Amino acid sequence: MSETLNALKRDLTACTICTDRFAASATGHSPRPVVWFEKTARVLIAGQAPGARVHEAGIPFHDRSGDRLRDWLGIGSETFYDTSQVAIVPMAFCFPGYSRSGADLPPPPICARTWRVTIMRHLPDVRLTLVIGGYAQRWHLGKAHAPNVTTTVRNWQSATPGVIPLPHPSWRNTGWLKANPWFETDLLPVLRSRVQKALQ
Repeated sequence: MSETLNALKRDLTACTICTDRFAASATGHSPRPVVWFEKTARVLIAGQAPGARVHEAGIPFHDRSGDRLRDWLGIGSETFYDTSQVAIVPMAFCFPGYSRSGADLPPPPICARTWRVTIMRHLPDVRLTLVIGGYAQRWHLGKAHAPNVTTTVRNWQSATPGVIPLPHPSWRNTGWLKANPWFETDLLPVLRSRVQKALQ
């Protein structure tokens, strides 16, 4: 299994299927997959796609969003970045870039189609999956159970066992958090407890 996983990670790191797509974006950047998982991981963080800062650093959630996410989870950087405990597997492994108007481009669907099912097979010990944002929620929970982020997160108790949906920890979502105080009062204590339990 380990040799197969290592080969998978090498292939993923070398992936260039979106070269033309990224070159045509406003950022005109090259692919740089950020690969961050091991087969022993017990917590899976399924996010959207790396941002510009993550693209530059090659480290997932290496930005203010990561600071907020780690606070939500109740764990420090040492645990968060320990690939033997936490797998970070977004819907796209490269920074998608910006549109001509400066908006974030969505994760290219071809990335998930190409890699996701195979990667999931190599993570047999995952006890808790955190699905962040609409793209990840629709993939892991299905469109019928993930109509939009607010509804999906509000109904977190009825999600698939072992899965907790979360909004994106971007600081752009500060208004969302203020409008939905139940997230911090009701969901976060449960989230932190389940993360600790999964990591034990």
